[in-house]
Amino acid sequence: MSDRTGLVSAILLDGQGGGRELPWPETPSDLPEGMTPWLHLDRMSENVQRWVRREARLDPLVCEALFAEETRPRVARKGDGLLVILRGVNLNPGEDPEDMISIRLWIDAHRIISLRSNHIMAAADIRERIAASEGPRGPGDFLVALADGLMDRMAPVLASLEDRLDGMEEEILVTPTGEIRSKLSELRRDAVALRRYLAPQREALNRLQTEQVPWLTDLHREQLHEIADLLTRHIELLDSARDHAAVTQDELTNLVAEQMNQRMYGLSVVAVIFLPLGFLTGLLGINVAGIPGMDYQGAFAIVCAILLVVALFVVGILKHRRWF
Repeated sequence: MSDRTGLVSAILLDGQGGGRELPWPETPSDLPEGMTPWLHLDRMSENVQRWVRREARLDPLVCEALFAEETRPRVARKGDGLLVILRGVNLNPGEDPEDMISIRLWIDAHRIISLRSNHIMAAADIRERIAASEGPRGPGDFLVALADGLMDRMAPVLASLEDRLDGMEEEILVTPTGEIRSKLSELRRDAVALRRYLAPQREALNRLQTEQVPWLTDLHREQLHEIADLLTRHIELLDSARDHAAVTQDELTNLVAEQMNQRMYGLSVVAVIFLPLGFLTGLLGINVAGIPGMDYQGAFAIVCAILLVVALFVVGILKHRRWF
């Protein structure tokens, strides 16, 4: 939760994995060497927007990107600093995980400014690690920890997507219904929504590996490479789930069409059997004189017997032609 000023947390990283709370917006400028302030702010706060635009001494284009309504994951370099925008699954109560939420960062050698509009669990994890003196030691460690935390939160969501797909595939074999079709369509939409941001996020992580800023070491680049590889596997899993859902949906469509064809076939067979019977009964039912057997008491039984023979004859022809 952010306070009325828009502050979520202000922590001074001590360079040893720990940190302490900082005052904000009166953050001191003469900090000891090796210490990095991390300001985690509410992007929707007017106070935060005013401070970032007027007091944070950021490039106007960076400010515009930090407060843009809609943005994709990206990385842009300005001097020795990086504008980094990443996305994570929305695991907040009552929200859909595929409605991915963004965290926007300005990182340089002297400070970390992060902005969010929703609760970011990966950032909360970093704060807990700092409290336990196991957190990031500087800007590079922070960036790696955040990217890694966002990836860790995605794994259970993707596993749940696979489990839902497997469950629906088994359900189709038992009771293929229109309800399952709508569930499959929803699953495919979820996969597409997740991939919409994960694909550019992979490009952003790959871009980070090539940026030559002094606070990003070779070790950080190797760690970001591993995170990008994990993200690539996540994207491949999404593609596989999406294709699997499409195949399953086609299978469901074929099963429903086959069921419909079987029912229509059965009705057609019944119609073929009763067509000559209807003709005969209609012929005998005309209201004119001279109908054979009109005055004979056993005529009805004879007509029923004839109809039965005709029906059996038609059934025999259908079986001989292997129509059923």
